[in-house]
Amino acid sequence: FFSKASSSLEDVGESSSETEEDDQPVRRQEGGTDLSPEYWGIQKLAKYVKGGDPTATLIALCSMRDLNLSQEACQLAIKDTGCLEVLINLLDTEEIKCQTGSLKILKEISQNVLIRHAIADLGGLEIMVKILDSPDTDLKCLAAETIANVARFKRARKTVRQHGGIKRLVELLECISVGLSCQAEDTETARCGALALWSCSKSTKNKKAIRKAGGIPLLARWLKCSHTNILIPVVGTLQECASEPSYRLAIRTEGMIEDLVKNLSSEHEELQMHCASAIFKCAEDEETRDLVRKHEGLQPLSVLLDNSENKQLLAAVTGAIWKCAISRENVLKFQEYKTVETLVTLLTDQPEEVLINVIGALGECCKEQENRGTVRRCGGIAPMVKLLSATNRALLVNVNKAVGGCAMEPENMAVIDSLDGVRLLWSLLKNPNPDVQASAAWALCPCVANAKNSGEMVRSFVGGLELIVNLLKSKDKEVLTSVCAAIANIAKDQENLAVMTDHGVVPLLSKLANTNNNKLRRHLAEAIAHCCMWSSNRVAFGETKAVAPLARYLKAKDPLVHRATALALYQLSEDPNNCVIMHENGVVKLLLAMVGSTDDALQEAAAGCIANIRRLALATEKAKYG
Repeated sequence: FFSKASSSLEDVGESSSETEEDDQPVRRQEGGTDLSPEYWGIQKLAKYVKGGDPTATLIALCSMRDLNLSQEACQLAIKDTGCLEVLINLLDTEEIKCQTGSLKILKEISQNVLIRHAIADLGGLEIMVKILDSPDTDLKCLAAETIANVARFKRARKTVRQHGGIKRLVELLECISVGLSCQAEDTETARCGALALWSCSKSTKNKKAIRKAGGIPLLARWLKCSHTNILIPVVGTLQECASEPSYRLAIRTEGMIEDLVKNLSSEHEELQMHCASAIFKCAEDEETRDLVRKHEGLQPLSVLLDNSENKQLLAAVTGAIWKCAISRENVLKFQEYKTVETLVTLLTDQPEEVLINVIGALGECCKEQENRGTVRRCGGIAPMVKLLSATNRALLVNVNKAVGGCAMEPENMAVIDSLDGVRLLWSLLKNPNPDVQASAAWALCPCVANAKNSGEMVRSFVGGLELIVNLLKSKDKEVLTSVCAAIANIAKDQENLAVMTDHGVVPLLSKLANTNNNKLRRHLAEAIAHCCMWSSNRVAFGETKAVAPLARYLKAKDPLVHRATALALYQLSEDPNNCVIMHENGVVKLLLAMVGSTDDALQEAAAGCIANIRRLALATEKAKYG
């Protein structure tokens, strides 16, 4: 009917709050000399539409329909001659033939953005919503199709909702039976209703209204229909609504994933695109990812990657693959289907929306060692590193994750370093966006861990160590956590630790110690443990009040926090004053319980720390009593 994927000046911010109005589109100036014959034809018909009796009006409407109403000249002529007001007024009469004739014209001309706004301004939507109650099926269908066109901007969608249109449109989906036996009339009515709901569903409030009106089970029933013309608007509405958690839950629990997967193998690319887009949004949830695998949806998604000419379809498919790849079981399936190899071929000459998804999918797949090797062998590291120079925030976050994943293999790391990838990652720490900063810092961890001569490599970045230490002043928890993790890796090199100490790493780490965030606690404790290895840093941590908060970390429920904290406390316990603080904060009892841990590193650190505290106690006792 019309492509939902097309964008226009009125599609911006569609799902944002509905309190602000869209800008009115500005009509381009028409010269008076080049008006088409159709324009003059409409001007002649206008007087009959305006002033004639019902029969004359009907004849004029029929004549108007014979003109090419898809031409902008005709559409604007209807508006300029005052016919638009008359067409809308005719909707408010009892003459069904006049209403039908008017709606047939309005349906055609409302493809024009200026006309859409004018219809809304003239109160046309309110009347069309009323017509949805008409006993005449054709009239209702025409009204719904015209609403579908007009409701492509925010204010129009709000009007439909406020005048009870959503409930009425949902009622159009009601049908005694859905499937091959369904009557053509029912299918057409539902198709028109679904088209209008699709347009309206771009608004968050309308999504809720559709759900409250009982739209979800009706959409689920129509999803089982075999007619593409109804399936496209139904799936279009579902994928639009899938941004809401309540819809994602319903799509999962009402058995819709199986139908979405089935239609991935449709012959219609638009239907495939909307199915893939719905899976893209729904696969944020683990249960849905499992269902896509269970219903054998991973292979058709992989097959659709070959259709790389249709960029809208490719964006939806790569998005679905990305989200499905969050589950390891799905990644193993993608390995079978050689999906990683195909994704690598899509790292160049693609629009940004495709690249974001491709690199996101590769980032997930690279959590598996086999795929990290596959990316290197297929020549994927070079285009990945090149994308570190991009400017799109979402793309950079995904590229950072993918490069970081690849860097877990020393062979890959050598390639990344030779392409100056580590320098590019380090420069992204200056990016103003905290998501980009954090993902870059996380990516640097495996880079530093797996690079040859990593200490020297890090020192080669002028101002790099000062930059990363200063990020400890960030207000963003994920930035702080990732930077602590990076510092823990960098501090394994004595020279780099000395430089970071000069830049004030100790007081900055100590300042973070009072956090309740377990992820930050773990990486902060690791950073403190490694930073203790230089000069008088152990003493400095005690003086900057880091020890007592660290002692409290032992009461956390996370065993990874216990391990990192025990390592930090063991290092800090080499200083007598720190031992006193630990003892006062009851660490001995907590550490004793950890000495029996099955985690060797935790066991040794806990025992070492207790031993240091005990030695100090004995020495104190000896000094006191001789």
